[in-house]
Amino acid sequence: MSETPPNTLQYRFDGPEEAPVLILGPSLGTTWHMWDRQIPELTRQWRVFRFDLPGHGGAPAYPASSVADLAARLLATLDGLGVQRFGYAGCALGGAVGIELALRHPERLASLALIAASPRFGTADEFRQRGVVVRTNGLDPIARSAPDRWFTGGFAAAQPAITEWAVQMVRTTDPGCYIAACEALASFDVRPELGSIGVPTLVLVGSEDQVTGPAEARTLVAGVPDARLAVVPGASHLVPVEQPAAVTDLLVRHFSTAWQPGFETATGHTVLPAAAAPAPAAVPPQPAPVAEIAPPAAVPEAQGRPDPYDTGIKVRREVLGDAHVDGLLARADAFSGEYQEFVTRYAWGEVWDRPGLDRRTRSCVALTALVAGGHLEDLASHTRAALRNGLTPDEIKEVLLQAAVYCGVPAANSAFRVAQQVVREETTPPE
Repeated sequence: MSETPPNTLQYRFDGPEEAPVLILGPSLGTTWHMWDRQIPELTRQWRVFRFDLPGHGGAPAYPASSVADLAARLLATLDGLGVQRFGYAGCALGGAVGIELALRHPERLASLALIAASPRFGTADEFRQRGVVVRTNGLDPIARSAPDRWFTGGFAAAQPAITEWAVQMVRTTDPGCYIAACEALASFDVRPELGSIGVPTLVLVGSEDQVTGPAEARTLVAGVPDARLAVVPGASHLVPVEQPAAVTDLLVRHFSTAWQPGFETATGHTVLPAAAAPAPAAVPPQPAPVAEIAPPAAVPEAQGRPDPYDTGIKVRREVLGDAHVDGLLARADAFSGEYQEFVTRYAWGEVWDRPGLDRRTRSCVALTALVAGGHLEDLASHTRAALRNGLTPDEIKEVLLQAAVYCGVPAANSAFRVAQQVVREETTPPE
C-alpha cells in the first residue's frame, strides 16, 4: 500500500511477483477483504491485485461519480505500477468496472469474470433514492439491511460473525463516496454495447441472489459473444463470501483456460498461459428481452446549434427520476406530445443544463417559484428532485420558510404539507 493520490485507488498485491496479474474488484459497501478466502488458492498461479473503492476500507474519500471514472482510476493505478495487461474478476459494482474495461480498454484485458453483475443495476430511481436515504440518515440503515441483501437467511443465521463484519464494513464507509457510487450505478447502462465485448467471459451468479440474480446473468450471457454462465447453488449476492470454495474453483478454471498468451506481469516479464484445466459446465444462454424506447423525431439543427432534446431528456430523468418522466411521456398523445418535447428541449435541455447555477441552486429557485404559483403537484415532484440534487430536508425547510415571508403563509401551509409527505417517503430507510 502507498499514499493514494486523488486519481488512483488504494490497493494491495498478494502472490509471486513473476506471475501474471489477476485483479479482484469489490462490490459497493465492501472492501478488498471480501476476497480473503480466494487468495490462498489464486496466488498459486497469479499475482493478485485487490483495490478498495474510494472512501471504503479507509481509502481516501475522493468520490467517483461514474463507473468510467472508477475504471480510469484503476488504470492510472496500474500504469503507475507498470501493469499493462491483466485478468479481471469483479463483483457487482466491481463487475461494472470490468465491463467498462472490456468495452473501452480491451487491449488491457485478457480475460474477464463478472460476479453478481448486470449491464444495468436495477433502476436509476432506486439508487438515487438510496443516496437520499444516506444523505438524510447516514449509512447505519443501509448497513443494518446489508446482510439481507448480501446473504441467504440460513447463512446469516449460521455465521453471525461474518454478518456483523458486513454491517461494520458498510457502516465505516464514507457517506459521500457511497452516495457517489450509487450515482455511478444509477447512470450505468451498457445493454446495447454487450456485443462489443471481445474477451472470454465467465458470468457467475448465486442462485438466490435477489439483487442481480440469474435473470440479469442470462442477459449478460446472451449479449456477450464469448460468455459462459455458472450458477452457484445456495448463494445470494455476495457469493464470494457465502460460497468461497465454489467461487474460487470457478475462477481458477476460467482463468486457467481463458488466459491469453503474451501476458505482461507486474515486473514487465512475458509469460505463457497456465496449464489448461477442464472448463466448467456452461448453462446455455437464454436471451432476455431488452426494452428499447425509440428516440423522438429529430429536429433540424438551427444556426449550427445541436438539438438540445437528448441533453434535456437526460437531465430531466436525472433530476425528476425515470418513473416520473416515463409516466409523463406515457400519458402524452397527439395533443400533448409536442408540448412534452418542448419542455424537454427548452426547460431541461437549455435552462436546467446551463452552467451558471448548480442543480442544488436551481432546485431552490424551482421550489420557491412553485410555492409562489401554488403549483402543488409540481412541488411534490420538485421536492423529490431537490433531495436527489443534494438538498437536505433541513435545507428544503429553510427554502419554504423563506418562501412563506415573500409568498404568504397560506401558500407555505400547503407547501409544507406536500413537502413533508415527500420527505417522509423519500428518506425513510428500507425495512
